[in-house]
Amino acid sequence: MTTRDEDILDFDFFGEDEPPSWEEPSEPPPGPPRDRPPRGPGRRMRPPGNLAPLLRLVALISLAILIVVLLVVWVEGCATDRKRDRYSDYMTEVASVGNRSANLGQELATTLTTPALKLEDLDAKLGGYVQSAENQVEQAEAIDAPGALHNAHEGAIEALIYRANGVRGLKTTFQETADAADSTVAGEQLAAQMDRLLASDVIWADSFKARSEEVVSTEDVVVTPEPPTSEFLTADEIATPESMAAIWQRIQGAADGGTPSGSHGSGISYVRALPSGEDLSTDTETTLFVTDQLAFEVGVEDTGDSQEVGIVVTLTIPKDTGPIVIEKTIPIIEPGEIIPVRFPIGSELPPFEQVSVKVDVDPVQGETNTANNTYEYPVIFSL
Repeated sequence: MTTRDEDILDFDFFGEDEPPSWEEPSEPPPGPPRDRPPRGPGRRMRPPGNLAPLLRLVALISLAILIVVLLVVWVEGCATDRKRDRYSDYMTEVASVGNRSANLGQELATTLTTPALKLEDLDAKLGGYVQSAENQVEQAEAIDAPGALHNAHEGAIEALIYRANGVRGLKTTFQETADAADSTVAGEQLAAQMDRLLASDVIWADSFKARSEEVVSTEDVVVTPEPPTSEFLTADEIATPESMAAIWQRIQGAADGGTPSGSHGSGISYVRALPSGEDLSTDTETTLFVTDQLAFEVGVEDTGDSQEVGIVVTLTIPKDTGPIVIEKTIPIIEPGEIIPVRFPIGSELPPFEQVSVKVDVDPVQGETNTANNTYEYPVIFSL
């Protein structure tokens, strides 16, 4: 064996220190020994990682949720606004047609109760009313109703159709009964047409207004204006067969050019202060307390044996700044009937001063005794 071989084999397995292993625990730091039991095997506690990315992710998710919620609220709000505007626009359009129809009904009642009205004048006016009523039906049919209000809108159209048919029926019946001899039969035929006008008011109230209010409540929509009313025939008393017979007789008499037959007259039955209910006297001074509810009620009586129409009643109270003048009209009154006419006054009156409250009732055609058509009542207004 050579020296080189000896050098190669000359090593010691245990004579050199081996490098420390990474799994060996490090030596405890110097110091006094701790009196504690040895630790058992377990996981090492590692320091927490960086939380910033996680917090950013949570913030982004929260922001995204907030944006989605706000977007949903905005979309729902826009839908609610559109629905409210849609319903409100519809109610505005229907109210416009309904108001024109109600005004037409008032014009019809005024025409029928016009003294000395001739048949040819009535026929011309009724022709215009028929055209207006038919136009109103077409205007209502052209309105685009929201889906939920479709059935209610059909009720409004039906009411307007009844009105157009009723006015057309009046025009035809007046023409067909022009040469009739029996006013009772004519009155019954005319009243049958008036029944259509009365029915139209019920249809509008029940089939349109009530249904519309139910839909608006169910849909939880606040609309302006509210579902409108439309009353065509406010003076229901003219729709009876007796009233229409008297109207027919008066028109026939005017057509003949003669003076009204029978006894005609109107007068003041009483004048009463409200709310006290005290009757005024033409001879004795009456003291009245001035309040916001102060009013006068005038009882107007048909003193003849004939139906009267279009009676004008006027109340006048003198004031330094100008008199208070209020005028009311009684559409129709039957023989012997007393109709109360209310005049609201309020509190704008001169206190502690005697005045004369004057009441005038215009004489009717053919009236000869007008002594009871005008009275003055001495009154002191007190605070």
